[in-house]
Amino acid sequence: MAETDPRWLTADEQRAWIALAGTLIWLPAALDAQLQRDAGISHAEYQVLSWLSMSEGRTRRMSELAESSNVTLSHLSRIVARLEGRGWVRRTPDPDDGRYTLALLTEEGWDKVVATAPGHVEAVRTCVFDQLTAAQVRQLEHIGSRLLDHLHPGCRPGAPRGGQDA
Repeated sequence: MAETDPRWLTADEQRAWIALAGTLIWLPAALDAQLQRDAGISHAEYQVLSWLSMSEGRTRRMSELAESSNVTLSHLSRIVARLEGRGWVRRTPDPDDGRYTLALLTEEGWDKVVATAPGHVEAVRTCVFDQLTAAQVRQLEHIGSRLLDHLHPGCRPGAPRGGQDA
């Protein structure tokens, strides 16, 4: 095989890839639909609220939130502006370094996360974990961690506090 020949997928790899690609398409759509229907927010908005709820002091730099969410800072700013408009997030200059802006989860934002989390967790459970055995859950964590470590080293979300976030 020449150096320039593609490394084609085997039949097993192709089936695995098609299953993963389908999951990457349909799972976010299912979670977004549940959040829109039950809480009136998008999955992206919920993720920002959730990230903040799991952060020290319920506060993070906007640049860190953008990186964690894999969105541009301008896209995150639009999401946060919508959340600010609802009173769930507040932006303020970073007192340690004025070049940065902090996003803070307000008490109303915390209440929204607490109210929204049970329905979201049920959707995650129904769409993912109810379909798997305990051994498959461990395999999923292992596989997902390996892929995430390759795609974005060092980007590991912290464990949710109190079982309220998913």
